[in-house]
Amino acid sequence: MSTPSQPTPGPAFGAPSPYEKQPQQQAMPPLDPQAAVSLRGLVKMFGQHRAVSPFPLDVPSGSFYGLVGPNGAGKTTTLSMFTGLLRPDAGQASVHGVDVWADPMEAKRRLGVLADGVRLFDRLSGRQLVTYTGRLRGMPADEVDQRTNDLLRVMDLEDAGDKLVVDYSAGMTKKVALACAMIHAPRVLVLDEPFEAVDPVSAANIRDILNQYVANGGTVLVSSHVMDLVQRMCTHVAVIADGQLRASGTVDEVRGGLSLEERFVDLVGGRGTGEGLSWLRS
Repeated sequence: MSTPSQPTPGPAFGAPSPYEKQPQQQAMPPLDPQAAVSLRGLVKMFGQHRAVSPFPLDVPSGSFYGLVGPNGAGKTTTLSMFTGLLRPDAGQASVHGVDVWADPMEAKRRLGVLADGVRLFDRLSGRQLVTYTGRLRGMPADEVDQRTNDLLRVMDLEDAGDKLVVDYSAGMTKKVALACAMIHAPRVLVLDEPFEAVDPVSAANIRDILNQYVANGGTVLVSSHVMDLVQRMCTHVAVIADGQLRASGTVDEVRGGLSLEERFVDLVGGRGTGEGLSWLRS
């Protein structure tokens, strides 16, 4: 028998989180249909470990939103739940007003996802992989061909288009995965650690592409633990730790006059010292 501290999945999924009914938890406001992404009380348990606790979060349309936190904070779990890759135990999520779990096909049409650690079909060439992704989305062949050519050119992958993805560098792999996420012209891009293991030139190229995408009306939600990158790149930020929301708002609102890294450390805590390592001194 489940206890009040553990969410119980069941046919009522998609209704407000059971946590909302508990007096010790703040009631969740309704989903915001105007937000690009709206989250309400998403919960995920792995055994007895609660990876994500319920919190409300709205990502404004047209924003470049950073989701930051230390390793193991719950960033990937949160992104996986509202993009439909992982079923929550409770709570709701919507993309431009479409409930992710009540109408998953329509919600996923509006999303482009670059998930961290997910294997690509790397025995295809870059061109084949992007083309395959577009056709999988049900797009006409001629439109897929045109968009594939455009994306490979913008990603600086034209010369590597006929090369197997398994032979790509880390930066090239991130770029072709981003091309796959963008092929269907989604309204929201969700990118989990898109700059990890990427060289500075490729990272700069990806940032330019994402900035242009936002300038043209798209919304980017990116997870990272690199505070300097988020401070320079994002308009809004949310800080999570231990599966809980610690702060959210514009970057300036959250950092409160400090650097984002300093504010992050204040919010998250857990900074250690070098005591006990005297043997490292020469």
